[in-house]
Amino acid sequence: MELRQLSYVEAVARYGGFTRAAERLHVAQSAVSAQIRALEAELGVALFARTTRRVALTPAGEMFVARARRVLAELDGARLEMGEITAVVTGRVTVGATAVLGSYDLPGALARFHDRFPGIALRLRSGLVTGLLGALDNGEVDLVVGPVHADLPARFEALPLADEQLVLALPVGHPLSGSGRLSLGEFRDEPFVCLAEGSGLRWILEDAARTAGFAPRVPFETHSPQSIRELVAAGLGVALLARSVAEEDQGPSITVRNLHAPPPHPPIGVIHHRDRPLAPAVQACRHTLVERAAAPATPVGTP
Repeated sequence: MELRQLSYVEAVARYGGFTRAAERLHVAQSAVSAQIRALEAELGVALFARTTRRVALTPAGEMFVARARRVLAELDGARLEMGEITAVVTGRVTVGATAVLGSYDLPGALARFHDRFPGIALRLRSGLVTGLLGALDNGEVDLVVGPVHADLPARFEALPLADEQLVLALPVGHPLSGSGRLSLGEFRDEPFVCLAEGSGLRWILEDAARTAGFAPRVPFETHSPQSIRELVAAGLGVALLARSVAEEDQGPSITVRNLHAPPPHPPIGVIHHRDRPLAPAVQACRHTLVERAAAPATPVGTP
């Protein structure tokens, strides 16, 4: 078994076919096919179910790809760590991040990266994911950490970091604040607080309300999840809010309730541009961000 065979299998699984994988790897399709056939013969199992229209992983292939990705990630990490010893890495990296990151410890990841690569200039830019993806398109940021929506354009690629959930945020003392799980339809006549039209959270709210049989009334639009919480606390409306924001220790008090069949919140990931080669400094930063996803959060003191 060779490392390039692991890379070929992972690429075919990632890109959904031999042709696209070969293009991404900059090798001939015949070479990819031959190496995977040789690997399947060695293992004695088929890793891919091939038809004239599509290529899909077999159950054995799914198990193999999961292990192959761990091996390749470890190899990538070893290369980076050896690079720290043998060379001074320089450059600059700008990371764009949204306010909602679930359980992901971004400060801890950035601190670890800065300790590893003190020669790299690191910058952080905050905003909503739509604006940050525009900045990624324009080359103003190198990586975006935030929610990965299902309609993420194909020109971007995302690696998972953490999960997030949506809950219902109510003012303290709301008539339904003492109830257990609630349905969104119970709030059809309530004013909602949300981000502006075009944001991911606004789309989720409108889609979930449409499923519940009503169009939400949103008289209060704001610019950040934290300000949604502040407006809800002031009694101006109710809101769908990420659990990580709703249950923060800081900020005004609100009542948080779970929903029956809550709309899914997109997972948190690190996003980069597929068609723009990543500089070594950016590759090192992305690896550290992904590596941190498996590590426990580091408590961050309040200034």
